[in-house]
Amino acid sequence: MPEASGKTVAIFVDVQNIYYTCRQGFNRSFDYNTFWAYAGANHQIIKANAYAIDSGNEKQRQFQNILRAIGFEVKLKPYIQRKDGSAKGDWDVGITLDAIEYGPKADKVILLSGDGDFDLLVNKLRSKYKCEVEVVGVEQLTANSLLIACDKFTPIKADLLL
Repeated sequence: MPEASGKTVAIFVDVQNIYYTCRQGFNRSFDYNTFWAYAGANHQIIKANAYAIDSGNEKQRQFQNILRAIGFEVKLKPYIQRKDGSAKGDWDVGITLDAIEYGPKADKVILLSGDGDFDLLVNKLRSKYKCEVEVVGVEQLTANSLLIACDKFTPIKADLLL
């Protein structure tokens, strides 16, 4: 629901980062429905992307369908297993490109991630596009550089967990 002022928000979710930091920090899952209500309470949501890895797992597909039902556009990359056993599935560039595209169109950008690589993006959005940037993450697992770069940090606590 848009508020009377008509302020807009674009949301970008680093799904893997949120999943693993909520697991590590609280041994619980993030509540995307509650977050959606929070984000839409004072702003019209003009874009909401959730970036995830597609490993072909049925439980993951069900989760992705839940995100779509909430209102997120789910962007998927294939899960890549390297020869050395490590995995690759990084969405940093994709998130950055989309956020740069929507930064000029939104009054506010909400980034759900604790990844310090995004501090450059946050600084660019604030300086070039003059949009407010809020970061939502698990406080003890969010990079200090990201905490410093954003206008507002919202720590994930019990009210945003399942």
